[in-house]
Amino acid sequence: MNILILTGKFGMGHWSASQSLRLQLLRDLPGAEVTVEDFFAYALPDASETLYKCFSLLVTRGSGLYNLYYRAAGRAPLRARPPLEDFFQDKLGELLWERRPDAVIATHPYCAQLVSDYKEELGAGLPLATCITDLSSHREWLHPGADCYLVGSRSVRDQLIAKGVEAARIHVTGIPVRPQFRPPAGRGSRPPGDGTRRLLIMGGGLGMLPRRSGFYEALDALSGVETTLITGGNQRLCDKLAGRYRHIQVVGFTHRVYDYMAQADLMLSKPGGITLFETIFSELPILAWEPTLQQERDNARFLVRRAIGRLAPRDPEGCLQAIRGLLYDDGALSAMHAHMRALRGELEAQSLDRIVSALTAAKGVVRR
Repeated sequence: MNILILTGKFGMGHWSASQSLRLQLLRDLPGAEVTVEDFFAYALPDASETLYKCFSLLVTRGSGLYNLYYRAAGRAPLRARPPLEDFFQDKLGELLWERRPDAVIATHPYCAQLVSDYKEELGAGLPLATCITDLSSHREWLHPGADCYLVGSRSVRDQLIAKGVEAARIHVTGIPVRPQFRPPAGRGSRPPGDGTRRLLIMGGGLGMLPRRSGFYEALDALSGVETTLITGGNQRLCDKLAGRYRHIQVVGFTHRVYDYMAQADLMLSKPGGITLFETIFSELPILAWEPTLQQERDNARFLVRRAIGRLAPRDPEGCLQAIRGLLYDDGALSAMHAHMRALRGELEAQSLDRIVSALTAAKGVVRR
């Protein structure tokens, strides 16, 4: 079986979900060929990096403008044509001709729309699964050519049904994370050990973290707390803070986030969809900065509603107060562990193997 996963590196969430899906499919489908393609890099080989840098600048410096666009896109007609569709459709046709996939999984909404429109225009029977990488039912994800949706929660499933999507086409799989983030349940019962509290702070793929030294000085002074700070793509901040504080270990970009989560008692981060489900499967309580992007606001509401974390103000003193209020509260942390364990149990046991097999069988595709 030849499966093509289409995505884009707008932030790192879509890309990370794609890589996790690939690993899961290779495990579940021995002998399958599974390829992840950054479609925008394929279509714009000389301009994609500039495109991604502009996006990073928009979400870090112009979140208000981004949210206006996001809300406007949510009100657009279902069949609205995306920007530059003719150009990208030509590139999509070239890619599909080269790869000849038996099924496509889209982890970026623009890719999902392009494949859906391609199928409708040509009458193609190519199976398409759309993997929604936030806890959202935003219109940008919904397209008539999608044969099934992989969603993060039952609430998203219910929202899609309310918008007219057939229940049988929706699978509550959780947002995909790497297998290393799925240890056996029950970490909440660990003994306290030496009494040291371990805090993990992450800024996501873009490294969006506090810049003022006073925040880290106060963090370093917290009684009995050892902090690990992962700066991600923010190498400048990594160089600035590394080695300066006795109780703060500074790490740049790393592929071993799961190791740091396994050792932590609490994580402070922005509530991205991938990060949220990495903490859920790791059963690591999360303290999320109050988000500015609309998708992350949806994620934040979910974590509060399911009692698996709390929100922290963005101002340094308010954030430190939130850390103190949760990191030393064994009862609250234990309750969050239990809620995460229950949430893990809600996710469908149905594997991607069965989902993809059902897709291809429905379209008459022969597995090879």
